[in-house]
Amino acid sequence: MPITQAQIEKIVSLAKSYGATRLILFGSIIETPTQARDIDIACDGITGWKLYELAARLEEELHTPLDLVPLSPPSRFTKRIESKGRVLL
Repeated sequence: MPITQAQIEKIVSLAKSYGATRLILFGSIIETPTQARDIDIACDGITGWKLYELAARLEEELHTPLDLVPLSPPSRFTKRIESKGRVLL
């Protein structure tokens, strides 16, 4: 399931409306897009319940399972996302 430009635009637009300052696409959607079953996104600028609200809204809008994770606090996991992922915002 490769991600389309229209999906990326929708993700960025909705995330900005929730206050996102940075978005990085990562995981199987980048590494093996034809085998991906969900979309993995890391973000900055959104905390608490807003993060869960955005994830639910994106799943509804895109009709695709989605994982949304915060980039803060920094960890080895977030460093890997930053080095291997695709920056959307």
